Order: sequence, then structure tokens, then C-alpha cells
Amino acid sequence: MQWMQKVSMMFLWCSSFVIALCFGVTYAQSGPAADLVTSLPGLSETPNFQHYSGYLQAGQGKYFHYWFVESQNNPSTDPVLLWLNGGPGCSSMEGLLAENGPFHLNDDGTVYINPYSWNLLANVLYLESPAGVGFSYSTTGNYQTSDPQVAEDNYNALLDFFSKFPSFTSNDFYVFAESYGGVYAPTLSKLIASGSANINFKGMGVGNGMTSYAVNDNSLVYFGYYHGLIGESLWSEINEYCCSSGTCTYYGNTNTNCQNAVYDALYLIQDIGLNIYNLYAPCYGGAQAQSRYDADMSNLFRHSGFKFQAQVDVSVPGDPKCFNGTAMYVWLNNPNVRAALHIPSTVQSWELCSSTVGSQYQRTYSDMTPFYQYLLQKNLRLLVFNGDVDMACNFLGAEWFVEALNQSVVSQYAPWYYNNQIAGYVKQYENITFLTVKGAGHMVPQYKPAVALQLFKNYLSNTY
Repeated sequence: MQWMQKVSMMFLWCSSFVIALCFGVTYAQSGPAADLVTSLPGLSETPNFQHYSGYLQAGQGKYFHYWFVESQNNPSTDPVLLWLNGGPGCSSMEGLLAENGPFHLNDDGTVYINPYSWNLLANVLYLESPAGVGFSYSTTGNYQTSDPQVAEDNYNALLDFFSKFPSFTSNDFYVFAESYGGVYAPTLSKLIASGSANINFKGMGVGNGMTSYAVNDNSLVYFGYYHGLIGESLWSEINEYCCSSGTCTYYGNTNTNCQNAVYDALYLIQDIGLNIYNLYAPCYGGAQAQSRYDADMSNLFRHSGFKFQAQVDVSVPGDPKCFNGTAMYVWLNNPNVRAALHIPSTVQSWELCSSTVGSQYQRTYSDMTPFYQYLLQKNLRLLVFNGDVDMACNFLGAEWFVEALNQSVVSQYAPWYYNNQIAGYVKQYENITFLTVKGAGHMVPQYKPAVALQLFKNYLSNTY
């Protein structure tokens, strides 16, 4: 009898051990059970990956909403990517639901799997930052913040993420951001690179990012002229009043005649109904401007005191001009969706871009050069990529910015390809690459999803 009991106990122990081994791969990467998303309203198919939604503590009383999607390939070894949208004050749910995330929305509120999702290659963390953006909140109700504070808060949120998901600490880690994320990404990256946290940090990518106000503004005038937006007579005035000895300065020029000419040029670019995010795309809802769009445009020539009086469309509050975010508003504010994503009922309604955060935001840095120089010294791999028909953060300014970093050239400006077609152009330096995506606007993964996925794949392999 004792012999049979010993055998029985040994069998149970061995069975448990085998079961643990069998399920070890499945659960090795699992995160907090309370944050696991088990179903999504509107999604009829079952994803082949796990995903989590919940909150990360970003500081005293600050809680940032995150949505983490594990890789469809091999979560245990694939890199971890942080994705940040910009604004300042815009939600990274736009990145997940309309750009490079695995779940996209139809206009009727149904959900489908994006065949060009970046989680085909990586585990992707989408973070709504700063507090007050999307479902992120502060218990104090104070949503005034600044560039350095956002970097610190994002860093704290990352520490909390790796505390909740400790099995991912050994994976390669990258920071990618878009638009005003051109400020978020390098400031956060410097904190990671200089900090003592156990993060296997490898590099950073910035898509159509704000890197330098002066360079972005100066290049925009050239972009406008060479894309046929500025007539010859006005261009002659600009050259007469803004240029001297072969050098033209539009940003911060104190010559009154130059200021007037530049103002007229900017009116033709910003204020007549063009899609500032994609020159060759129509404006959703027509050419009328919306209040959030006016706030976004304050990023351009913000130190020149120019004011553009555009008509206000009273459609969806916080929705950037020419962009149709209605499906996201309806779906994310559905009580069943909020419950599925573990959003407390006390948290505010979701908006694409928060006017509260944007209006109170304190811009500290006007030039990201010092941050890039620091990261380059750390031998991190950097990528600056731009859709080449965006006017909010144009490709020409990004190219000038990268060139001014004075890095050794590895390969000269040349086309890169996707599906036997030219996808854009690329120039590689020792630790930084500048790349364009032909025909893409401000949100590259939205306008050119397949090409954007190839871009990301090329970056990970460092082969263009």
C-alpha cells in the first residue's frame, strides 16, 4: 500500500512537472491576469496572440493607459517596441487602431485584424501619454505638463511595465514615435540610455517628427514652393526680403517685408483647405478647419506670432482636420469596449487629441540636436523616416536635421524598394538612417501600411 502511494505521488508530481513544461512557453510571457484582454466587441475572429490593457503608474497620482500586444511570431525572443503618438495631447490608440496596430476599425464599428501590423515582428506597447490623454489620468486633475516632465513620466511608466512583464526585460527594446513624438522619443531615450534600469535598449525611430522648429519652418517654405503652392511673384518677394548672400531665413526673420511675404506663403499652405498631413489627399469633411487643427498648426512658425483665422467645423471635438476619427470615438467610448479594456467608469471619455492637455502644454525644447548627439555617442541605432507629402513635419527639414548631425556617411542617398517598386529614398550614416516613404503623409503606417511594415523590418535587420 505504501509502495502504491509513493508511485501515485510520484506520478502526480511528474504529471505536474510535464504540464508545467508543456505550458511554460505559453505562460512564460504572460502579464498580469487582471489586464489580459479576453474579448473585443466587434471582433469576430480570435487573435493568435495575447494582449493586455490596463494602467501603468507614471508618477505620483499619474496613471497612463497602455495596450500591449504580444508578437504574432515569437514573443519570448522578438523585440519590444514602445509606440508614442504626438500632439502634444494626442492618443497612441490612433497608432494602434489606425496605423501599425493589429486591430483596425471599420466605419460600422466592427473590428478586423490588420495584415500589416507591426506585431507580426515585435511585441508592441502603445502608451497614452501624458496624463489626460485618451484614458490616461491624474488623480489630482492637474494636466499641465512639459517636455522634461513627460519624459520622466514615460520613463516611470516603462519601469512599471517591465515590473508587470518581467519576462520581457531581456528582449531588445526600441522606442518609436510620431509627430510631436519627435520630442517625446529622444527625451525618453536619453533617460533610458543614462539610467540604471534593466532595459535592453537598442535604438529609436521617429516618423515625421518635430526635431527642430527652425529647420522645420524654414524647410516648409521651400516645400511649398517646389510643390506648386506658392506663385512666382510671391516667391520673388520672399527671396528679395528674406535672403542675403545666398542664405535665406524665414524662421525668426525680423524684416517686416519678409514676415509679410512668409505670412502670405503660409496662408496658402495652412489656411485654404489643404490637407496639412498629406498634400495629395482630400480633407475628410471638406476644406473647413477644425479647432484642434488650428492648435496643431501652432507648432508651425509658433515663434513668429502669426495667427490664422480659420472657420471652425463643429463635428467631432478634438479631431484633427481632414482626419476621420469617428469610428475610434464611437468604439472606444462604447461601455462594453471600455470594460473589455479595463477602463474604470470614473475615467473621462476618450478623445483623439485632448485640448486640455494641448492648451496647457509647456514646450521646453525647440531643437532635439543635443539629445540625438547623446544617443549617437551611446552607439544606439537611430532612424528618422518621413512620408514625403506631409507638410506638418516635412521630409526636407528632417533631412537637413540629420545631415547637420555630421555623422560619417555609410551609403549615399539612393532609392529603396518594396515589391519591385521604389518605396522611397534612404541615406545611411554610421549610427543613424534618414529614410523617406514615397507618397506617404504624416502617419506613414496609415497611408502606406505594407511599405511601413517593410520599413520596420528593414530597421530591425539594419538592411535597407
